[in-house]
Amino acid sequence: MLRLILCLSFFGFIGGAQAQDLYDLNKIVEVRITFNDSNWAHKLDSLKELGTKERLVAEVSVNGTIYKQVGVRYKGNSSYFNIRKSGSVKLPFNLEANYIDKDQTFEGGYETLKLSNVFRDPSYLREVLSYEIAGKYMPAPRANFAKVYVNGEYLGLYNNTESIDDKFLEDHFGNHKGTFVKCDPEWPLAEKSHCPKGDKASLMYLGDNPNCYMGLYEIKSKKGWSDLIQLTKTLNESPEDVDTILNIDHALWMLAFNSVLVNLDSYTGRLSHNYYIYRQPNGQFSTLVWDMNLSFGGFRFAGTDKSLSNEEMQTLSPFLHYKTQDPKRPLITNLFNNNLYRKVYLAHIRTILEENFVNGAYKERITAIQEVIAAEVEKEPHRLYPYEGFMENTEKTVMADRAEIIGISELMEARTTYLLNHSTMKDGGPDIKEVGHIIYGPTLAFNATIENTEKAWLAYRLNPEDAFSLLEMFDDSSHNDEMAGDNIWGATLDYQSGIQYYIIAEGEKSAQLSPTHASYEFHKVE
Repeated sequence: MLRLILCLSFFGFIGGAQAQDLYDLNKIVEVRITFNDSNWAHKLDSLKELGTKERLVAEVSVNGTIYKQVGVRYKGNSSYFNIRKSGSVKLPFNLEANYIDKDQTFEGGYETLKLSNVFRDPSYLREVLSYEIAGKYMPAPRANFAKVYVNGEYLGLYNNTESIDDKFLEDHFGNHKGTFVKCDPEWPLAEKSHCPKGDKASLMYLGDNPNCYMGLYEIKSKKGWSDLIQLTKTLNESPEDVDTILNIDHALWMLAFNSVLVNLDSYTGRLSHNYYIYRQPNGQFSTLVWDMNLSFGGFRFAGTDKSLSNEEMQTLSPFLHYKTQDPKRPLITNLFNNNLYRKVYLAHIRTILEENFVNGAYKERITAIQEVIAAEVEKEPHRLYPYEGFMENTEKTVMADRAEIIGISELMEARTTYLLNHSTMKDGGPDIKEVGHIIYGPTLAFNATIENTEKAWLAYRLNPEDAFSLLEMFDDSSHNDEMAGDNIWGATLDYQSGIQYYIIAEGEKSAQLSPTHASYEFHKVE
């Protein structure tokens, strides 16, 4: 077999290279906001209360570089309204460099800075650690920390999180012209008597009237309601065809991530929100994770009014909603009803566990990040939570805003054990030993040595812009796979340089992929 070339998604790699300075987790960004208007705080509050996108203009310094006429507004829902009610000045900000000057961007070409106030995260780590883990497996924002000043007053240490916007889409998908949807309802929800009853931004099909989706979703592109409706209709009424309009693997990675990290302030939990979808030129929507401050069990509601206990979060089923065939979560129920998709989802869970939690890597990252920010947290003048909570919440439950916030390792040590001992994970599943390809004139033969598998699949695309297609592999001596029953599986295509591919080995209960980060990473034919 030819030597394999392992590739990261091209556009994702370029985006990461450009983003090293502003979102370097080893550095703390300094942001200074200066308003000429002494009544700036009241005006920002008024704009927030009105729900308008209008902004107040300010001069902003980022790491010493001055930007004129930047548009500033408060952002967030609970992170704004709860903290404003408490009287704290540590409120979350959204800064838009091109609010007045359409050509102005922050360092690195970024148009927007999103500064979050670590609401209900005494550890300060949930957002940055979650995004760091997610970014290994799917397109995801980067995040670090920023010291934020307003008119010379130090407000405190904030999360500095990359915005999911046109630049993000260009970096990860090579374009930004497709339908782009923010899946986060307007609160409070308004009942619409003429529409079928849905459940927030859960991708339920509510008929063909765009009005039934307005207020539940926000179209960020110039148009897109018909595309969104097409997605929901296909997912709910023709799930066997959903791969024509949805990047299945991106969705499975998001769902696996939400499950492992008990990220319930998401599509998976009660509120079914905090994600984006973007339609690429190949026709497929990709799901994009967003808003991680309540990851690692910071939000305790899985789908009912009942708050989960620590033990219930530690042992939360990876098949939440699927076991009950919940029609209010079609992205889970209808994808998992497909045997192959469900097994790939379990493979992704295993990969996330083994690469971050079984080996203790997340604890090393916690220690390293704490070393970067501990001194700043300790001297912060407007901390939302005691410094002791910052030190303790990595390991044990602490209080924040009258809510119990489980310790990160307190959650993940028990959760890792639970998931590894789940009936679908204990059998070990398929084992891919070797993967490669050989060129025979006009024919390209793919081979994979796999033990303990029932089926094998070649996922391939001819061009980077294409969606991956599935081709079944065989161990029958008729598909360039040597002898029948020798655990060498084969498939053939017409030769073309640049083909990108990965292998799926499908066992009785679970699957294995090569490379394990597929489809975000893949093998390539030169």
